[in-house]
Amino acid sequence: MDEKPNNEMRFLLMFRSEVGEQLARTVIESLRTFGGPLRDSAVWAFVLDADRASHALHGIEGVRSFPLALEEGCPPYPFAEKVYACARAEEMAGPDVRCLVWLSLDCLIVNPPVLFDLGPAPGVAPADAAFRPVHHQNVGSPANEPLDDFWRGIYRALGVDEMPYTVESFADAQIMRPYFNTHCFAFNPATGLGQAWWKHFKAMASDQAFQAGPCRDELYQIFLHQATLSTLVAKQLDWDRVRLLPPEYNYPLNLLGKMPSDRRALTLNSLVNAVYEDAFPWTEIEVQEPLRSWLRERLPN
Repeated sequence: MDEKPNNEMRFLLMFRSEVGEQLARTVIESLRTFGGPLRDSAVWAFVLDADRASHALHGIEGVRSFPLALEEGCPPYPFAEKVYACARAEEMAGPDVRCLVWLSLDCLIVNPPVLFDLGPAPGVAPADAAFRPVHHQNVGSPANEPLDDFWRGIYRALGVDEMPYTVESFADAQIMRPYFNTHCFAFNPATGLGQAWWKHFKAMASDQAFQAGPCRDELYQIFLHQATLSTLVAKQLDWDRVRLLPPEYNYPLNLLGKMPSDRRALTLNSLVNAVYEDAFPWTEIEVQEPLRSWLRERLPN
């Protein structure tokens, strides 16, 4: 096997408790078991509260853990640690690392996630980032409507006048200005995207007028990190080098009952990676062997 892609990639995840560490172990084991040519890639685990860790990752080859604490003076904010972890990973990545892949703790890899590798491959152009569009519109900005105050504030802060690009949400098929899912994604650290994300997110989370106005509702606060990153991707990167991942990536198992029948996956085995959020939907999707037994050992409920 050619090990070069593995040496040039780092998979990233983050946890703060024993439960989170056990979930992290399952994610890593899914990569190691079903990741194909990427299964041996190095993993960086950011630990938010090292005193509560259970050492469940010990013994897994290729995994390094790093303590993580927000910079002093940073306001507490939803997903701030996630943004900061990506910025720190970008700082840590040397010139030989060309791809950082974020994995959420509720993600499962069930087939080789080769499109997270940003390098060229047969029939696939090289990229600087790889994202799935969001699953449903939520706080997204419809392309045929004026910007609302929330998105206008983000665009103004990031120096964006117009947005010529669009994406289509998966579950409800809405055409929107760029708005990406951030459960799992990949980016080239040489682009500086992680540092820019942290810089602008921190500024907007600290902007009292923006927080008291367009971002005062909890829903907008929860998705500020996602909206900021999406806008930065479209502004800072060459759009032709942004790889829009197919539906088999980041498949939303939690939305199985809320999407058209033609977009429902028939089996988990047919996907590349899936996200289950609160609980794995055993009764909602078929899981064939040997994947079913593998999952039952790790997600019994």
